[in-house]
Amino acid sequence: MSRLLIALGGNALGDNPKEQIQAVKRTAISIVKFIREGHEVIITHGNGPQVGMIQLAMESAIKYESKIPEIPLAESVAMSQGYIGYHLQNGIGEELNRQGIIKPVVTVITQVIVDPEDPAFKNPTKPIGNFYTEEEAKVLAESRGYIMKEDSGRGWRKLVPSPKPIDIVEKDAIISMVNSGNVVIAVGGGGIPVVREGSRLVGVPAVIDKDLASEKLAEILDCDYLLILTAVDRVSLNFRKDNERKLMKLRVEEAAKYAEEGHFPPGSMLPKIQAAMDFANSKPGRKSIITSLEKAYESLLGREGTLIYS
Repeated sequence: MSRLLIALGGNALGDNPKEQIQAVKRTAISIVKFIREGHEVIITHGNGPQVGMIQLAMESAIKYESKIPEIPLAESVAMSQGYIGYHLQNGIGEELNRQGIIKPVVTVITQVIVDPEDPAFKNPTKPIGNFYTEEEAKVLAESRGYIMKEDSGRGWRKLVPSPKPIDIVEKDAIISMVNSGNVVIAVGGGGIPVVREGSRLVGVPAVIDKDLASEKLAEILDCDYLLILTAVDRVSLNFRKDNERKLMKLRVEEAAKYAEEGHFPPGSMLPKIQAAMDFANSKPGRKSIITSLEKAYESLLGREGTLIYS
């Protein structure tokens, strides 16, 4: 059997706590199928809507009570890891119990080290949180120093840096728990971004791409497969165009060529392709799969999804 890291997309979690509980129940069924077949499973997940919700709640509270302190972004990521992990632990644990499988499920609040000199800190590109009118965005930019940008005709949003992950602080604990037979949930939302300052680790206002952080963890854990789950069953060229072509297998060289040609949008499929290529190149025999939650198990059998290999 294989060691798998499953990176859950936003469609596996819903947009609010009530939706998330129902979504996780469906997600748990797919995950437990791998466990039942004897695979070792590690889980990571995104947190975009959840962090946005936490930040919006705090911004709204401050409007009514100025004494309420603003919650930094790193702490918001940590909060989202905790409550998403709680729902995943609960849902997966319930499904394991239902099928008579005894296996602990645990969430690790995970810090991920980034480089303070990463160029991303000078060029924030990651939109988070609520949508605002142009007038509201100008007020926030002036009063709080936010960098605001119009987002695809839907309104203005706050931009934050998205630095590359360098290392995972809790990696030894995660390795130990996985080797002991636990189902581990880690690097939620790409991890809490921290930088080293002497003997200290200090949180920074940024969001790490969860697919790149997942790839880093998959390497550390010596996984056989990196499964990146998203809203589509397969990677496509000319997505949603008349000449769309779905891909079942991709060599790393082909994927790189298509990425250079601009087939994969920077805000959605491109980081998934990059993470998949990095993992496939990291060691002979390692493979990545990009697919939907519904097709995840069939993808491991070679029937669905897009396989990326070196």
